[in-house]
Amino acid sequence: MYDHDLFVSTLSDFVRTLVEPYDTDTVLDDLAASVRETLHLTGAGVSLAEDGRIRMATVIPPHLVLLENYQEEHQTGPSVDAFRESRAVVVSDADELRARWPGYAALAIECGTHAVAALPLALSGRTFGTLTMYAESREWPEPDLAAASLFGGMATAYLVHESVHQQQQQLNSQLTHALESRIVIEQAKGILAEAHGETVETAFERIRSHARSHSVKVRDVSEAIVRMGLRL
Repeated sequence: MYDHDLFVSTLSDFVRTLVEPYDTDTVLDDLAASVRETLHLTGAGVSLAEDGRIRMATVIPPHLVLLENYQEEHQTGPSVDAFRESRAVVVSDADELRARWPGYAALAIECGTHAVAALPLALSGRTFGTLTMYAESREWPEPDLAAASLFGGMATAYLVHESVHQQQQQLNSQLTHALESRIVIEQAKGILAEAHGETVETAFERIRSHARSHSVKVRDVSEAIVRMGLRL
């Protein structure tokens, strides 16, 4: 049975972290450690989705990296099934491990792990990865899986938040680049208009024609006019 008081305290800490700047790798490390401690497990790990496959993000303790690496390399095992099927995969004994994933089972037993539970980190039809729990022997009672599911939901929240943040950063970068391009083009139009005593529209056609004939971007021609003194 999991430690309820520690569970509540740990979730509260993670909720506070979510509204502050954070490093995702550090958060996932802390999450795996907290799951292991709260549920009294041999170990815990998080794998993330990448191009339709899973890759290891973190696992505690270090010797279980062998299991995570095996799944990442061969794309077979409880974490892989939980990711592909977006459902919990629960195994309570070595016999079932051998029956389902023989190669993985041999390595797991060598690492002292006979029971594994893998939960998908999913939201709105998208699976971001898995939370995997390891034990020497365990029946995985429903209260423990429910608690682990809440930890998984917290991990999903961090990953979604990071994804949205990255998308916003990309959009900001694109907008900044577009604005900088517009500024330098306007500057170049003004320089040529003044130099030739023509309208800015005519100056822009001059720039565009040069860019087309030399197979370069309008911005590149404009930068050459503004920064290098190019005159057309």
